[in-house]
Amino acid sequence: MPGTFLLERRQRVPRRIDEVFEFFSDARNLGAITPDHLRFQILTPLPITMGEGTLVEYRLSLFGLPFRWKTRIESWEPGRRFVDVQLEGPYRLWRHVHEFVEVEGGTLVRDEVTYQLPLGPLGLLAHALFVRRQVAAIFDHRQRRIAELLAPRSAAVR
Repeated sequence: MPGTFLLERRQRVPRRIDEVFEFFSDARNLGAITPDHLRFQILTPLPITMGEGTLVEYRLSLFGLPFRWKTRIESWEPGRRFVDVQLEGPYRLWRHVHEFVEVEGGTLVRDEVTYQLPLGPLGLLAHALFVRRQVAAIFDHRQRRIAELLAPRSAAVR
């Protein structure tokens, strides 16, 4: 569909798939992998039990403008994948598929985000001018933080 964009990321993490899925299953970790300038804050009371149908509400700030973002877990397959969709927020459509595949030496984390902007032609122009780069930069930051936070555990020194 015209005006629908796709962002894909792949990342190998040197941890077991159950550890990696557990990290992503904890909504509190989303703040740890989100750029500070977005001023990310979870509004839903913690802890959040994740599963199909779970609703999570956040507050963020972009270009100094605060906004709310509400998502629903559309699909939940423990240890394998989950999908969150935006119910309220800045996008006309935001659907984020998180997949986890066991590979030699760890886990392959796959992200696939399908999104659309509001405002028709103005949204398309905004995407070309800055939104595409901004979304990519957020996911680049996310990959760096995941690499740091899920680095291999070092053996205990005796």
